[in-house]
Order: sequence, then C-alpha cells, then structure tokens
Amino acid sequence: MNKIEEAQIILQALGLPKRQQNERSALTLLALCQLRENDPWSSSNPVSMAVMGNKKNAKYEGIMRFIEEHYDRPYAENSRETFRRQTLHQFVQAGIVNHNPENPDLPTNSKDNHYKLSPEAARVVRAYNTESWEKELGEFLDKLGTLKDKYRKKRDMRKIPLRLPDGSEIAFSPGKHNEVQIAIIREFAPRFAPGSSLLYVGDTAKKDLYLDVSGLEALSIPIDQHSKLPDVVLYDRERNWLFLVEAVTSHGPVSPKRIIEMEEMMASCSAGKVYVTAFQDFREFKRHTDRLAWETEVWIVDFPDHMIHFNGDRFMGPR
Repeated sequence: MNKIEEAQIILQALGLPKRQQNERSALTLLALCQLRENDPWSSSNPVSMAVMGNKKNAKYEGIMRFIEEHYDRPYAENSRETFRRQTLHQFVQAGIVNHNPENPDLPTNSKDNHYKLSPEAARVVRAYNTESWEKELGEFLDKLGTLKDKYRKKRDMRKIPLRLPDGSEIAFSPGKHNEVQIAIIREFAPRFAPGSSLLYVGDTAKKDLYLDVSGLEALSIPIDQHSKLPDVVLYDRERNWLFLVEAVTSHGPVSPKRIIEMEEMMASCSAGKVYVTAFQDFREFKRHTDRLAWETEVWIVDFPDHMIHFNGDRFMGPR
C-alpha cells in the first residue's frame, strides 16, 4: 500500500465525507504532514502552508508545489479554488486543519492565507500503523465536537461586529475591504444618506452577509442576481434614492462598464440611483481615478465629512 492509499484510510477513519477521501485530499494531507513516499507517518512534521505558494520569496511553502515535487502530480494553477473549497474547507470544519494559525486576523483574500494540521490531528497521524493508533483516533473522534466548537468560537471572536439601526447585529470577517464596508454603514450613511435602510451588504467570506429580500423585491431588484450588486446598497425611502456603493481596496470602482451592468440589472427599479465609490484613503483613490465614471460620487473613509463629485453640475443625487 502506498502513501496516498494510507492517507485515504486515515481520512476515512477521521470521518471525512467520501468526496474528501479522494487522491487530491490524500495528497493535501501528506503535504501538510511534510511526508514523502518513504517517510514513516511517525515523522510527520506539520508546518503552515499556502495553497499554491511561490517559488521565489514565498512566506509559506505551497501545498500544490509540494505535491508536484514529491508525488509527481501537477495541478493547474486554477485548481487553487478546488483545493480550498473541496478539501481544505472541509479539513478545517473537521478540526483536522487550522486556518491562519500564525495570523488569525488575515482577511479571507490575503495572499498570506495559510493552513496547518491541528496538533490534535497531528497526534493521530503520527500514531498510524502503531499500537496507539486506535487510542489516539478514538480520543480525537470523542473530542471532535468540542474541537469544532472551540475553533468556531475562536473564528467568531475575531469577527468585527456591526449593530444595525433596527437593533440586529451582523459580523464581518477581518480585512481592509470589510473595514471600508463597515465605515460606509457607520459613517457615510448617517452623513449623506440619513434615514436610509440597509438592503444589502456582502462579506469577503460570505457574499450575502445581509440581504433584505422583501426590500429589494419591492424595488424590483432581482434577488437571483445579487452577486452583481455593489458592495453596499442603501435605500432612502423619503427621497426614493438608492445608494449603490462600491468599497474599493484593490479593484472595482464604479466605472462606466460597472454602471451599464447595474443599470441593466435594475432596469425595472424606478428609484433614483446614486453611484458611489468608497476608498480607505487618498492613496487608494488616486490609483483608480482614471477608471471612475463621470456623474458618480467618491467618498473617502479618512475624510468622512466630505464628498468628491465627478462632474459638478449639481450636488449628489440621481442623474
């Protein structure tokens, strides 16, 4: 029996679903354990690893590169999301792997995201093919529920809470993009859209973090296309104005192309549309000035009391 087959047996014993007992998942486990074909399981030495990694100046060794180098299984670069969503996500849920243990506050889309075999799972792996295997496996499975709760609570503690005007609370994952979105709701809305209600806000880890289905439907905004909505949608019922706000930290300002997309999606919406791009600071704003559409607004978190109006024929409002 080769190492991949043994890894599949371990994954099955740990209770992973059938889809996470495949070769890709077995190879991922071997990479996280830093094991080659002829290494004994007892020599497993878990380290933090990125999914892809980089051959030069890499902060973390890449799982996919390890697999290609030591098991001659090359995966295309666009397979990274498959590794994340179809293997590592389930490993984290099962308490087998910890996500970003060296820097828990990393945003979901950070290039430094990393994974490491949990200490509890490492003990089980090292015991494979030894007399203590059944004992270590049994203890891990007995504690699995506790482990899941513990890791979930740790992740939840790092989230950024935001209380909405109606008293409900939502929690954002850490990261600059979400910090700008929170500022839009906390700082922009009271100043420039007073009395408005939140209809939609996404999150880098959860696309539809907050979704007012009835509010969007009342304005004839199709819910099945919410993936094309801007980052934050606010509605001022008194003026019948819809504020469509993009939070920009690296890409995606309100460009002419973006306006066309949103106008097509909301063709049946009769509310006046106000397009706003929000930036954290002037440096980020200057990076995107050549892409901003005319007749739109710019708001900068560092200067919350001011707006930049692209055109100037009138103050902020629907065009």
